[in-house]
Amino acid sequence: MADKTKIDWCDASWNPVTGCLHGCEYCYARRMVNRFGGLTPDENPHILNRMCIDAMGKKDIYPFGFAPTFHRYRLDWPAKLQRPRTIFVCSMADLFGEWVPDEWIREVVRACEAAPQHRYLFLTKNPGRIWHLINKGIWLPNTIDWRFGYSIDGKWRISSESPVGIRSFCSVEPLLQKPDPEMLNRIAMTAWCIIGAETGNRKGKVIPEKDWIDMIVSRCREVETPVFMKESLREIMGDDFVQEFPWEADSYGK
Repeated sequence: MADKTKIDWCDASWNPVTGCLHGCEYCYARRMVNRFGGLTPDENPHILNRMCIDAMGKKDIYPFGFAPTFHRYRLDWPAKLQRPRTIFVCSMADLFGEWVPDEWIREVVRACEAAPQHRYLFLTKNPGRIWHLINKGIWLPNTIDWRFGYSIDGKWRISSESPVGIRSFCSVEPLLQKPDPEMLNRIAMTAWCIIGAETGNRKGKVIPEKDWIDMIVSRCREVETPVFMKESLREIMGDDFVQEFPWEADSYGK
């Protein structure tokens, strides 16, 4: 949870839920948790109603490691911020992972509704869950300030149920291979495209080629989809580096 963040396409992150079971080899969130000593192998969901304190009297941010954890005591954080922010919800989790109970999502949605001064960005690798929740009666607003995105890397299979109709966006990060036609077409169906390179020092780390990025940008330009390149691409792209937001672009109505 941070009023300031290093994630350059938002200005705050909020983590009422942490932990993820996707097991992506390049996951920065898992690396961060492990750095804090959260190595618990438990994968069962946990609920915390207050902040944990360790034996040294310090805050224990990830007492269950990277196991799915609902930090209920964090739900009122957006309402405490009066100045409007663009908030990335659950940067340390996948809120729409199959392992996340419906009720957790309901409570997070209610907390967002209680603080309408902010713009909320949600990102998942399981976009089909969004449609399933809507069909079950869990309301996910189709409004200007709520945007639902899905994450793809060129290897992760893109769901045919990706949320392209509800202020959608896609995050192509990390870009791990040359985009194929299917990937380009799915990207073009969204209202915003974020592109980034893999960070960290993982063995086998992939450095994307400029041509790969140019292909994505070209397809986005055809359909007037704004493109936001993360700082990890600045050196690769040089003068072609761009950072565009859908709420500032002419194609805002997508």
